Amino acid sequence: MLQRLFRPNPARLAGEALYAAAAGQARRPDFYTRGGVADTREGRFELYSLHVILLVERLKGETGLAGEARQLLFDRYVKGLDDAFRELGVGDLSVAKRVKKLGQAFYGRLKAYEEAVAGLPDAAALTDLLTRTVLEDRVEAAGALADYVIRTRDALSRQSVEALLTGEPHWETL
Repeated sequence: MLQRLFRPNPARLAGEALYAAAAGQARRPDFYTRGGVADTREGRFELYSLHVILLVERLKGETGLAGEARQLLFDRYVKGLDDAFRELGVGDLSVAKRVKKLGQAFYGRLKAYEEAVAGLPDAAALTDLLTRTVLEDRVEAAGALADYVIRTRDALSRQSVEALLTGEPHWETL
């Protein structure tokens, strides 16, 4: 009985693993050195959010363990934002307001992303979205990033949910 009581929650483990995968991919230097993403707090936030969105979208509509992991991925994303603000020395009273604002920004990005990919294979809306958000209006890099997102989205859709939940999603290269 004690073993069952102290056994790790599989959905929590999967959510943590997915979070780590998204954060790790968003930290890849090539996005910043040749991909046009500014190596700033804003640029890192946008790229980090984009990778979480790709995973959230892939798990959309899944039930059971995958559905729980999707929610726990988002919860961990929010906790990561909270942790980052605290590391920057933001006071306790301000952290909640800032995290709430960024959480709302995430949902706005998710909605805009869903609308943009609904127009695929025409990538104009996706390219425009990425230019305004992740690339902070750096138009010259938008095509390559849009292509990366489309290829990664396709690769994730071909990957089994079970494989995703191990925390090793297949990311394409930029």
